[in-house]
Amino acid sequence: MDFVGKRKLWYFLSILVIIPGIIAMATHRPPLNLGIDFTGGNLLQVKFEQPVETSQVREALKEFNLEQASIQTAGPNEFLLRTPVLTEEESTRMLDSLKEKFGNLDIKRNERVGAVIGAELTRKGLYALALATVLMVIYIGFRFEFLFGIAAVVALLHDVLVTVGLFALFRWEVNSAFVAAILTIIGYSINDTIVIFDRIRENLRLRKKESLEELVNKSIAQSLTRCINTVTTVVMALLALLILGGDTTKFFALTLLIGTVSGTYSSIFTASPLWIDLRNLTQGRRRTARAKVRRATSP
Repeated sequence: MDFVGKRKLWYFLSILVIIPGIIAMATHRPPLNLGIDFTGGNLLQVKFEQPVETSQVREALKEFNLEQASIQTAGPNEFLLRTPVLTEEESTRMLDSLKEKFGNLDIKRNERVGAVIGAELTRKGLYALALATVLMVIYIGFRFEFLFGIAAVVALLHDVLVTVGLFALFRWEVNSAFVAAILTIIGYSINDTIVIFDRIRENLRLRKKESLEELVNKSIAQSLTRCINTVTTVVMALLALLILGGDTTKFFALTLLIGTVSGTYSSIFTASPLWIDLRNLTQGRRRTARAKVRRATSP
């Protein structure tokens, strides 16, 4: 397969997915549908006298548009509910409704809490991400080549934009698990990319008369089976988690699923062709600079 020759098509497909997400983030306020981990809310701990399932509690909360609230089991028939900010009246109405549906309940806690992920933590997280990106470029530049590092980081950015963009487009809730999933995606994607870059580096040492495009195509083809086998097993596990894991892990599994597929796509179709484009661009500028020097020094 001519991965490199059709790179404009792969770039176009990536832009086709990323641009609507960027437009959605630019037009929505806030850009993402932030959950209470970011915005704060109410924390309620209730214990029912009769057996009650998590799904029943979530169904009961639909009446108050709180079906996306975090519901954790805290013991037998005991639940920890984390909802958006509720007034005292809204909180009382919700608890009365639960009591009406499931019988007597003991309210162990009902308090307003701040955001788990505040502005300062978000800012520090972005600083850490920027530092990690710089270190990755330095390491990949040292072990491989500087342009490999740039191509790898652009591929990572591609995966993050695809995932965040889809969440902005469909207004899926973003919570603390989303942040963990994004970091996992970055780790997964760079791993796949490095495998292909390593094969390119090995083939460069053995290169004879073949062009760089042919060499990269051959390197990707040699790594393709490994990449497909890996992503297939991961996707199967994530699909099982998405379908059977329940509402609590649904968006976590969905984030990982989108990011994993995007990471494999970018590793195969974007990173290596982008490295060739960056290399051609750099060499073209060098040739132009040398030609200018020759013209300036010629009699």
